[in-house]
Amino acid sequence: MIYSAIVFLPGLGSLIVGLFGRALGVRASELITTGFLITSCILSWIVFFRVGFAHETAHVAIERWITSGELDISWAIRVDTLTAVMFIVVTTVSSLVHVYSMGYMSEDPSRPRFFSYLSGFTFAMLMLVTSDNLVQLFFGWEGVGLFSYLLIGFWYQKPEANAAAIKAFVVNRVGDFGFALGIFGVFAVFRTVSFDQIFNAAPGVAGQTFLFLGHEVDILTTLCLLLFMGAMGKSAQFLLHTWLPDAMEGPTPVSALIHAATMVTAGVFMVARLSPLFDLAPIALSFVTLVGSFTAFFAATIAVVQNDIKRVIAYSTCSQLGYMFAACGIGAFSMGIFHLTCHAFFKSLLFLCAGSVKHAMHEEQDMRKMGGLAPKMRITWLMMIAGGLALSGFGIPQIGGFAGFYSKDAIIEASYAAGTPGQYAFWFLLIGAFLTAAYTWRLILMTFHGKPRMSEEAYAHVHESPPTMYVPLLILGLGAAFAGAVGIHTFIGEGANAFWANAVVQKTEVELYHAMHHELPEWVHWSTFTAMAIGTFLPFLYYKLVPSLPAITTKLFYPIYAFLLNKWYIDELYDFIFVRPCFWIANFLWKVGDIGIINGLIDGTAATVYRITGRAVRLQTGYIYTYAFTMLVGLAILVTYFMFMGAR
Repeated sequence: MIYSAIVFLPGLGSLIVGLFGRALGVRASELITTGFLITSCILSWIVFFRVGFAHETAHVAIERWITSGELDISWAIRVDTLTAVMFIVVTTVSSLVHVYSMGYMSEDPSRPRFFSYLSGFTFAMLMLVTSDNLVQLFFGWEGVGLFSYLLIGFWYQKPEANAAAIKAFVVNRVGDFGFALGIFGVFAVFRTVSFDQIFNAAPGVAGQTFLFLGHEVDILTTLCLLLFMGAMGKSAQFLLHTWLPDAMEGPTPVSALIHAATMVTAGVFMVARLSPLFDLAPIALSFVTLVGSFTAFFAATIAVVQNDIKRVIAYSTCSQLGYMFAACGIGAFSMGIFHLTCHAFFKSLLFLCAGSVKHAMHEEQDMRKMGGLAPKMRITWLMMIAGGLALSGFGIPQIGGFAGFYSKDAIIEASYAAGTPGQYAFWFLLIGAFLTAAYTWRLILMTFHGKPRMSEEAYAHVHESPPTMYVPLLILGLGAAFAGAVGIHTFIGEGANAFWANAVVQKTEVELYHAMHHELPEWVHWSTFTAMAIGTFLPFLYYKLVPSLPAITTKLFYPIYAFLLNKWYIDELYDFIFVRPCFWIANFLWKVGDIGIINGLIDGTAATVYRITGRAVRLQTGYIYTYAFTMLVGLAILVTYFMFMGAR
């Protein structure tokens, strides 16, 4: 009962408010959805301790769903440690975002619709993480995509919001096409979509091949690559990342919930859930490592020059998701989930702090028009620093630090222990750590420090957010500070095997963990601290000690600056390769096919028939003598015809 309540309470709240929100009123809509989410959150923490530490597992069968030939799918709730961890991540962040939204959206007239969408999204995400088979997972997968589309385009009066929602929907369809092919392929090979049956049969398929696109290819490698294609879209990895920064057009609470802690982590969850499958496909895991580590580097290079406060955090999310995939790629699945958990707290905190700044600045997002906000917004400033310290991985080896210090640094060290060719994963992730510290402190210094870069009147109106907004910040701040220290020995330390049980594959990670503590050179342990320290110092040099340096550096290295500011020109490349040809084809079909052929030929033929019948209808006068005269004329013609024919 408790598991069903966790999943269905948010869905019930969404349904009630979605159907009766106008009748209930704004306040009742907020209280119903938020109350159900908080209840679900409390139950989730109870389940987390029962499953993670008392080793309770559950399989709750709800209903038989689809039966067609060999395909037999039941709707069921699968509860193990991985599910329990995702329970607390999703419901904790969602409940805090609901509370925060009561203050942030206080002046919006469509709050019932907004809260219905938020709760509906949470329900879809919970359906995803409790899925017992691939089809049920796909249902939740598409559900979060639908609600993401609705929430990004919530302010549908803005053309930018509509364009961003459509872009997110279309880009994710590309990834989901591969994901769907992967699901079809799994059923074709295993004759089932049930996780347990797939995992039991997978070792017998390892090393076998099948025919795919005219070539004999390894079965598990192909299936895992197709499934990972879906993860690349949903989790905004390199080449399918372009939708996430534009999704910042939605309300800021949406960014904190969907684009930091929940939907974008669905790809990481999926890879971890299918770890028994991926573990048997080393080539696919190598590709996951490559994509993840490069995304961590790539997105960080863009974040370091962005001026929109939300886009900096959005590209940071792309980068941090890369760390999670890199961990999964080297076989350290629980490290990836550990970073996912820590990241949920500090990244949601950063997004909500950005929303607090926007709220005080009357929706201004350009950091170049901020500055000097710290005295006016002490709580937001302190919480932004807490989130920044966690994101940048602030801490000292063998002593301790904030959440990111434990989760992110463990991944970097494990990537070195994994020994990728040329240690490419380690160097991508290490440079990413340096850039992470740089863009984090650049954001903090440009926003809260220095002289105000706005009018005196605008600065006079800057104020701290109301309690409904800053209380969630304080709670998330605790997670950003202590989640890593509390979870390190449970998620990836000595107690990891007992904690995770069989929820994720642990074989490779045990070897990596041993190598991290006994075989790594000492400089590797200090490399992440050094990268963080240098990355922290440079923004202080540029924006506090020598404020003229940013302009000088931009001028000296303008081609590089322009390349990064324009996001490696990926959007422009896609516009040239895909968008413009599609528009050309559409215009050709419109002007030549529709206007020229259909309107000109087909419609022209129809118009000719219409004109002839229009004249012929005049013969229908309704008078008997007209019809008699017509008959006589016809009879005369026939008689004349037969007379001449008979004469021959």
